[in-house]
Amino acid sequence: QVQLVESGGGLVQPGGSLRLSCAASGSIFSINLMAWYRQAPGKQRELVAVITSVGNTNYVDSVKGRFTISRDSAKNTVYLQMNSLKPEDTAVFYCNAQGETRIGRAFDTWGQGTLVTVSS
Repeated sequence: QVQLVESGGGLVQPGGSLRLSCAASGSIFSINLMAWYRQAPGKQRELVAVITSVGNTNYVDSVKGRFTISRDSAKNTVYLQMNSLKPEDTAVFYCNAQGETRIGRAFDTWGQGTLVTVSS
């Protein structure tokens, strides 16, 4: 089994910054991609940013230029640096990881979510 533990959420004022972390642990052979999703109240979950095993990244248009996704492959950890935060960024942020376990099974695992609130 593979588990994801997120951290770094909280309350921040508009224009502020936060850094989310997500650490994967368990029977991991390889991680193909790691991603951050978010779900705002009353809205569907949306993909915010994704990073592949070779470092390719992609972002939803609304966060381009403000958010940066990165990963430390040695630690099986992905980060989301969020700058210039706006009230509309308020959401529960979820980490997702996809890869292969040591026994050759594919996994597609979610974290428990961390709340980001942008408010003055």
